[in-house]
Amino acid sequence: MERVAPARRWAAVLSLALGGFAVGLTEFVAMGLLPEMAQGLLPGVYDRSVADAVARTGWAITAYALGVVVGAPLLAALTARMARKTLVVLLLALFVIGTVASAMAPNFPLVLVARFLAALPHGAYFGAAGMVAATLIGPGSQAKGFAAVLSGLTAANVFGVPLITSLGQATNWRIAYLAIAGMFVLTLIAVLATVPPIAAAPGGSPRAELEAFRRPQVWLAAAVAAIGFAGFFSVYSYIAPITTHVAGLSESAVPWVLATIGVGMTVGNLLGGAVGDRNIKRSMTLGMIAVIVTVSLFGLLASHPVGLFLTAFLVGAACLVNAPALQARLISVAPGAQLMGAAINQSATNVANSLGAALGGVVIARGLGYTSPAWVGVVLAAVGLALALVSFRLDRRALPVHEHHPDATRAGAVV
Repeated sequence: MERVAPARRWAAVLSLALGGFAVGLTEFVAMGLLPEMAQGLLPGVYDRSVADAVARTGWAITAYALGVVVGAPLLAALTARMARKTLVVLLLALFVIGTVASAMAPNFPLVLVARFLAALPHGAYFGAAGMVAATLIGPGSQAKGFAAVLSGLTAANVFGVPLITSLGQATNWRIAYLAIAGMFVLTLIAVLATVPPIAAAPGGSPRAELEAFRRPQVWLAAAVAAIGFAGFFSVYSYIAPITTHVAGLSESAVPWVLATIGVGMTVGNLLGGAVGDRNIKRSMTLGMIAVIVTVSLFGLLASHPVGLFLTAFLVGAACLVNAPALQARLISVAPGAQLMGAAINQSATNVANSLGAALGGVVIARGLGYTSPAWVGVVLAAVGLALALVSFRLDRRALPVHEHHPDATRAGAVV
């Protein structure tokens, strides 16, 4: 990489974070606009049963998540030799196309297809942008680099998603997605202007990247994210009907609840970025325990407005405090395939998104109430914690006795 002045370095990191902001919008704004999307896309079902229509429209969330799952490893393998800046620009262009298609699709089946296509670059973007940010920040900054890009996503949840949700409620959900496409265009211009050329990793190839899938620890770390984080998404996916039908607040309160979750996510991400490079295992363990506790509290207290806002903040913080450490964990257990390791984390997280939304929709459709997904989420987070502990135990068996030292859990020391 060419020598970069500090001002340009941080401008480049901010540009990459702006991409995370736009990704946060396209991924999460559907949660707040599910009722509007249901009414516009499934009017017949909506007239018969609002809950049924909302549950079906939740498949738009699932379709996006599945697109991430497919696209992340596929694009990571295909672009292994591509210069990192070129890759980031290409992925942003794909986001623009997919998000515009989501806004313009004329019916529900085509909206599902468009959401799937729009999601294909998601995982590869966070992987590539996170690695570029880590390179710009300096050595030993895997968790910090990912946290920097992820800070854009958390900022989106603080004010971007609420603002776009309000725009969609006031106008049309399709207008909301066109506004998101405009944000991707802005990001693309900023990246072209600020990010210096950065070469692909030496020796990178599709075969080398695909070697990551031969490592059991990669699969275990991915399973921790896919199942454990589903506890968060089972709640977050249905935050709009919980706010209006359970807590009894008006539709205008939905953006405020989303903003509260976003503030929690921002706090959690900052904390996770600060401690994630120090002790990955401890961060992951405490993070999963926090998800279990906070989602339980949400299920108990969300029917009261004060309880809803308090637990929404806590759930958001608990989810994101774990993310930087988990990203660093996947990169460290996939040496020689760092782009794939970073992309797998996004695939796994969106399996969680898909799983949480789908299982949450199942229990709602069965008449168990809008808060019932919280109890599904508790079980999922507990399974994620158990898988993390199994993974760490396998580490101890693999390491020689003299390596059983607390510092061996730090990023870059985990094998």
